[in-house]
Amino acid sequence: MPSTFLNPFQSPLILERYPVRARELLQAWDSADELILEHLSTQELSGKRILILNDSFGALSAALQNFDITSYSDSFVSSQALKQNTSGKIRSIHLLSELEGTYDWVLIRIPKNLSFFEDELCHLSAHLNTESKIVCGYMLKHQANSSFDLLNKIIGTTTTSLAKKKARLIFCGFDRGLRASPYPLAVSLDGFEKKFINHSNVFSREKLDIGTRFFLDHTTSDILDVHSILDLGCGNGALGIHAHRLNPNTHITFADESSMAIESARANFTAHFGDAANVHYQWTNSFEDGEIDSQDLVLCNPPFHQGTTVGDFIAHQMFNDAKRVLRKNGRLRVIGNTGLGYPKILANLFGKKPEIVAQNSKFTIVDVFR
Repeated sequence: MPSTFLNPFQSPLILERYPVRARELLQAWDSADELILEHLSTQELSGKRILILNDSFGALSAALQNFDITSYSDSFVSSQALKQNTSGKIRSIHLLSELEGTYDWVLIRIPKNLSFFEDELCHLSAHLNTESKIVCGYMLKHQANSSFDLLNKIIGTTTTSLAKKKARLIFCGFDRGLRASPYPLAVSLDGFEKKFINHSNVFSREKLDIGTRFFLDHTTSDILDVHSILDLGCGNGALGIHAHRLNPNTHITFADESSMAIESARANFTAHFGDAANVHYQWTNSFEDGEIDSQDLVLCNPPFHQGTTVGDFIAHQMFNDAKRVLRKNGRLRVIGNTGLGYPKILANLFGKKPEIVAQNSKFTIVDVFR
């Protein structure tokens, strides 16, 4: 639900999370955001270029929108929340290659994925000078000690604030030098002819995870002989690429909430098949803006967390979106940890009992029809 954020730079702000289903209980900021802004309120920011990285729901950007702000996020949900809470008033980017010039202040919400954090810091090193100031905020329960090591190695010596309301700040200046990012990775996957290009914020970027392997083994040509297939939550695109190998005439749509996932899927599909007219890429939240009755088959391996928030809310939205875009008698094939109880959730949503396709000690694959 909308809530009031006490902003030290201007009048209180009314902020909301995005999308609608996340608004019931969770506010759009935390104590780490408050600490960052409290520190900045004592600094001179006029005329300074400010970069914000990983502003989950736009609280930092909204509070500082009267300054010269650029805000970067790989997340579609975060980018939409930022636009919603700032009325589109600031520059929002979703590719690290879009960073430009030198930034005087850099505000970072440290991500859970430290490979992604390393990638961000390496790109950032080309846009700092010795006068640049970096402030990182984090909640104590989510912090990994290796994030200090990355900052010290790539950016400069770190100091910290006192903990307050279970949050803390890390401060550092820039005294290291330009550092090339090790990402994206080129990874060989069993069963695929070409190496996969995996960007830093892609799930299981260093190898093929066991869930996807099990899913691939049980996604065969008999179900792929259809006109249109959606790889929902596509990651690096392995499922959609596998489907296109078995049915080159089908139209494949890759959809993911991560911009890096979409870029990885695009690079990997192109490496395997070249430019094709029957492929589409969509950076989006689940498939919320997908066309009704547009898909014959949806392949879905749902994530169980968004940033540091764990839960089945993403899977629920994916299942609802899949139902909406499937044609009559279209098929949704889902894999999940057996303990997550997806068959019961799908039965309640579709009004039909899902069919168990395959099961092992950890995963269950089910089909449910529209």
